[in-house]
Amino acid sequence: MANKGQKQQPVDRTIKEVVVERHLTGGVSYGTLAKEYGIPYGTICTWVYQYRKRGEVPSSRRGRQKPSTENEYKEKYEILKKFLVFCEKVDRLKK
Repeated sequence: MANKGQKQQPVDRTIKEVVVERHLTGGVSYGTLAKEYGIPYGTICTWVYQYRKRGEVPSSRRGRQKPSTENEYKEKYEILKKFLVFCEKVDRLKK
């Protein structure tokens, strides 16, 4: 576990791929890989689990991805158009 104020060093994706492949194809244990690469045992378990679940080695980027602004504007524009059509229908009914 990291100490207060300690920064985590990101692990290169190619190293992750090598570690996961060695475990899955070579049958090398988590403990052996942890000692060999200096990576915590639990981290390797997580990589293998995510590889089995998703079919790819997890990237170093975490969190929610930002939506592309172009799609966001298009969606808002479509919603606005539908709202204006609705407002026109309401105005016609009032008359």
